[in-house]
Amino acid sequence: MITHTSNIRIRYAETDQMGVVHHANYFVYFEAGRTELLRSLGFPYSELEKLGFILPVIEANAKYYKSVAYDHSIDIITTLREMPAVKIRLDYEVKDSDTKELIADGYTVHSFVNSETRKPTRAPSVFLNAIDKPFNNIQ
Repeated sequence: MITHTSNIRIRYAETDQMGVVHHANYFVYFEAGRTELLRSLGFPYSELEKLGFILPVIEANAKYYKSVAYDHSIDIITTLREMPAVKIRLDYEVKDSDTKELIADGYTVHSFVNSETRKPTRAPSVFLNAIDKPFNNIQ
């Protein structure tokens, strides 16, 4: 299992008429968490693209527990629980940075796709090798 925490301060443009984060923005926060998890492993998403792979979202889910407003700090905890094959699932928790209360959680499932053929494919071995040590907590 691999876990990474990213921090975001809520911007005014992310709030709705009620003054709280619009529900759709949580998927943007999930993407930020996913991007930073990959970067923390030394394998940014741009590297996958250079190798000819893309990761379209094929399933997404979010559940909301508490609202959060402008200028508040949140943590996005992104977790990879299983080694990927053709698909990769990432789980997310959005928590209040101060109180650690759960604001929302969810997941996304992505398919490894060859960017030229647009066909699903297995995760590239170079990617699997890059995440193997941290996934298995090998020093």
